[in-house]
Amino acid sequence: MRKRTVGSKETAGHGPPSQPIDCRINAPNDWRTQTLARIRQLIREADPEAVEEVKWRKPGNPAGVPAWSHGGIICTGETYKDKLKLTFAKGASLPDPAGLFNASLDGNTRRAIDIRQGDQINEPALRALVRAAVELNASAPPTAHSARSNKKSAAP
Repeated sequence: MRKRTVGSKETAGHGPPSQPIDCRINAPNDWRTQTLARIRQLIREADPEAVEEVKWRKPGNPAGVPAWSHGGIICTGETYKDKLKLTFAKGASLPDPAGLFNASLDGNTRRAIDIRQGDQINEPALRALVRAAVELNASAPPTAHSARSNKKSAAP
């Protein structure tokens, strides 16, 4: 029996869902992969139980989008030519006293942090934002999707 690592879901024969994130971070080393690796570390420090996986794979983006969740999506990390975009699924409902959010400010739900080459990350503020996102997910009433998932796991 394989030992499951904390914060990952393994699927039979396919390894942990975080494996594609490992591949992306270990890809040709540039500032974006280094920054994504640091973001990953900060998320793990803020919430060691966060689940990492890759979502939304499609022909235009076969590598998909790295995502972290705990009771719902915390955030995603997308790499672009000139930036790394960290999008918080419920960012509009999160306190941001340090003013980290600098993108997607007009939306009703999401907020994002665009990180460009040379930008410094306010690490304590980012960890606090991740913890706030986890707390918000935990306080939210269950959705129809999560209720279906719970019924499946409760089946004999």
